[in-house]
Amino acid sequence: MARSKKTRKGGENGAKFAPRVKKVDRNAVDGKKSETGRKSGSRHNETLLKQASGNTSVKSKDVRHGSKKPVALTLPTAVTAPLVVKPKQPKLTDEQKLLKLEDDPRLNQLLDQLEEGRDLSDTDQKWLNVQLDKIEQLMLSLGLTESDDTPTQSPKKQLSDDELLNRFESGADLLKDYQQKD
Repeated sequence: MARSKKTRKGGENGAKFAPRVKKVDRNAVDGKKSETGRKSGSRHNETLLKQASGNTSVKSKDVRHGSKKPVALTLPTAVTAPLVVKPKQPKLTDEQKLLKLEDDPRLNQLLDQLEEGRDLSDTDQKWLNVQLDKIEQLMLSLGLTESDDTPTQSPKKQLSDDELLNRFESGADLLKDYQQKD
């Protein structure tokens, strides 16, 4: 069987198109162009504007949309107040730090609660320990030590043999008394 080429024509079974209409006939079908909008140049023709508005006292309004307010094309310079720079505080001396820590109302309140025998929360206890460590460190750096907390250790004198024996025997007597109570 011989090969047959495809054709562009659909043949009898092809899609049917509307019959071709000539250009002259197309314009006639549309009819007169509908008048919408304003005539060209109506914005600039003042005589037409006066006739259209009549003798009304209303100010003639431009039909263009939008604002007539002038728009600045540069960025506005923002008036900002100059930043208030705090003068740097001189560093506190160790004495001032110590006084500041001791005058802390939270520290005093927590210490009062401890003296009353109340239990503190974990966060309060941690904070209190940190503050007390700071105070202790500052006191050591200043050379201030409380005599109540650290008893002064005097050099021990050597006890004689008789004194040591008496001390040992008194301890033995106390042990016997304790055992006899049971």
